[in-house]
Amino acid sequence: MEASIDLHIHSALSPCSDDDMTPNNIVNMALLNGLHAIAVTDHNSCDNVEAVTKAAGGRLVVVPGMEIQTREEVHLLAYFKDLPSLYAFNAQMEQFYDGIRNNSCLFGHQWIMDERDEIIGEKQQSLLTSLSISFDDTIELIRKHGGLPVPAHINKPSYSVLSQLGFLPPDLGLTLLEFSQNSPFDCQDYPNHRFLISSDAHNLSQILDGKMTIPVEEYTLSGIFKYLSDCFV
Repeated sequence: MEASIDLHIHSALSPCSDDDMTPNNIVNMALLNGLHAIAVTDHNSCDNVEAVTKAAGGRLVVVPGMEIQTREEVHLLAYFKDLPSLYAFNAQMEQFYDGIRNNSCLFGHQWIMDERDEIIGEKQQSLLTSLSISFDDTIELIRKHGGLPVPAHINKPSYSVLSQLGFLPPDLGLTLLEFSQNSPFDCQDYPNHRFLISSDAHNLSQILDGKMTIPVEEYTLSGIFKYLSDCFV
């Protein structure tokens, strides 16, 4: 079976995302676009993942995830097999916060929502700053919690592993890469890697509509996660 996916979507928790990126709006747009699975990957936090999962209500697979900004200003996606694994990882990641508060007037709100799209809080720590942990150590921590590290939008001229480090470290086993739909790319440049195309959606109109499909045995979280895991050789 082919599953249509978009594994890089920001909710209203990310300050650079529109406030109407609520759990139900994200889920309903994904369903309208014919997607089988999504991942809400907010910057340096996962506070809205459970709400999106509940809003999906089994109509759509929601892969637990996050987008981390490392000390080198590299964006790195992390996917997990279940919510407890994501929460355990997040609890350790929060120790690397810099303590800078978000200025919502300048950067936007960081809304925490429930599955009914009601605001239940606002994240105070700025989520647009780098964590005080290196790229290599972040990958190690992701794997420690059973997660899968995927370099984000490697074809972008900023905040990618190539723009910040200048190369893809060969000794880290990063055989699954993400390309942004918003920048030119040629997957043939990476013949020994597998790839994902994602939207990096910050508004509803950016969510993919069938551009990226993967082969799966079943339309479940375990089915999606198995495919992603198999991409690491």
